[in-house]
Amino acid sequence: MAMTLRLPEDLDAKLTERARREGRSKQELAIEAIRDAQDRAELKVDDVLAELMDSDAEILDYLK
Repeated sequence: MAMTLRLPEDLDAKLTERARREGRSKQELAIEAIRDAQDRAELKVDDVLAELMDSDAEILDYLK
């Protein structure tokens, strides 16, 4: 799916330089960054749910 992403000049310059250094496209780096951010967000949710399951195990057993 196509998408246009407008970046502030300073961020675009940093992304351009990194892409040049790594021999990758800015698109590849942007996709990687978005995936990494999504993975971190999912881990946080999973961690919170696991903590709640542990701390509220007695209540959850009672509700079963």
